[in-house]
Amino acid sequence: MLKLNNIEVTYLNVIRVLHGVSLEMDDISIVALLGANGAGKTTTLKAISGLLHVEEGEVTSGNIEWNGIKINEKHAEEIGKLGIIQALEGRRVFEHLNTAENLMVGAYYRTDGRAVKRDLDMVCGYFPRLKELKHNIAGYLSGGEQQMLVIGRAMMSTPKLMLLDEPSLGLAPLLVEEIYNIIERFNTEHKTSVMLVEQNVRIALSIARYGYVMESGRVVLDGSAEFLRNNEDVKEFYMGLSTVGTKKSYREVKHYKRRKRWL
Repeated sequence: MLKLNNIEVTYLNVIRVLHGVSLEMDDISIVALLGANGAGKTTTLKAISGLLHVEEGEVTSGNIEWNGIKINEKHAEEIGKLGIIQALEGRRVFEHLNTAENLMVGAYYRTDGRAVKRDLDMVCGYFPRLKELKHNIAGYLSGGEQQMLVIGRAMMSTPKLMLLDEPSLGLAPLLVEEIYNIIERFNTEHKTSVMLVEQNVRIALSIARYGYVMESGRVVLDGSAEFLRNNEDVKEFYMGLSTVGTKKSYREVKHYKRRKRWL
C-alpha cells in the first residue's frame, strides 16, 4: 500500500535530513515511527503527505509509492485527494472558526452532503465533547479539546491513510489513553491505515502492529510491536528502563551506543 524506497530529503538544497529511509505499510495497519527529537520522524510524514514543498524541502533521492503510484513529486492537495491525510504536530486548528466549522474544513472536497452529515455524527460519536463545543471558537478550546478537533477533522476527510504527528504531546495520561483507544477503534471500524509519530513509545506500541525506530535521519531498527516492546535497547533508551526494570534518567543513557545487532 505505502512504500518508501531509500529516500533522502534535503531542505533549501543544502540541509540533508533523511539519509536513505526505507519502510512500508500493508493495508489497514497501524505503524509507529519512534525516536527522539530530531530523528527525522516528522520529515518522513511530510515527505509522504507532500508538505515538504511548503517548507522548501524535497525528496532528492528514492521514491515514495502509494498503491503503486509514485507520489513524491505530487503536491499536497493531489496527495490528499488520494486519501493520505496528515494531522500536524502542535494542534493546528483554525483558531477563528468554531468547532463545527473546523470539522467541516476536513470535508472541503466532499460533495455528498448526506455522507458528510453521517461522518460528522461519527466524529461526534468518537468525541462527544466536540458536539458539546460545536459553537465554541477553536482558539479558546483546551489543548486536549484541540487535539480531538485536529484528529476529528482528519477523520472528516475519509482518509485511507491517516498520518498523526505526536497526538499525545502535552496531554494528561488519561486523555492520551482515551485518544489512542479512539485511534485504534477508527482503524478497525473504518479500515483506515494509521502511521503514528511518537516519542511516547509505550502508548504507541500499545496499538501499533509494527514499528520503525529512527535516529539521525535513518531507520536503525524495525520489527513487530511485540519485538520492539521486548527489545532491551528500546526499553533502556526510549522507555527509561534498564534490563532489571529500574528507571533511568535520559542523562544516564544519552551516551547510548547501538548494540551490534542493530547494524
